[in-house]
Amino acid sequence: MTRGKFIVFEGIDGSGKSSHARLLKERLEAAGHLVWLTCEPTDGEAGSLLRRCLTGGADLPEQAIAGLFMTDRLDHILHPTKGILAHLEQGEIVLCDRYYFSSFAYNSLFAPMDWIIEINRLAREILRPDLTLFLDIPPESFASRMTGRGERERYEKIETLTRVRENYLKAFAALPDERVATVDNARPIEVAAEEVAALAEKVLAE
Repeated sequence: MTRGKFIVFEGIDGSGKSSHARLLKERLEAAGHLVWLTCEPTDGEAGSLLRRCLTGGADLPEQAIAGLFMTDRLDHILHPTKGILAHLEQGEIVLCDRYYFSSFAYNSLFAPMDWIIEINRLAREILRPDLTLFLDIPPESFASRMTGRGERERYEKIETLTRVRENYLKAFAALPDERVATVDNARPIEVAAEEVAALAEKVLAE
């Protein structure tokens, strides 16, 4: 059986990752592909604790949160039945909303990026995305996109997200061996979705 492809969606909060992942899943399934859509943090034990930290339900030092993301990620990759590798080996296309570049961008607000990259080295060695799609929006558009969303998370401030976007760009420059494509998602979603689909289809054809 041919191993499936692994495509990751990255971007600051409100950048449209979840919407584009869902749209691409629907498009690929309509074309006859088997697709598994997942996200980080997961709903596993480490991921559940992370979600509590992100919404203020638990309080841990930022360095510990960075370690939790790494722990959750390894479980996400390696779980024998629910893990990304298990789905890829079944020939499925795996679409993931956030992966290790999110750690590099967010956790390096409070710790050196080199250290964040290093503690995620095993994840990078085990499973790199076939394509990382960086959905780029101006951080200033965050407020309008978040209207009516409800509870805010730990990093959801315009000043913070400006730094997060800068960290994404630094991480991409620091890791030139990663396959990253930037998509301007300040455009209408249907326009950006066509570019996302074209980039994904190119990877699937390889």
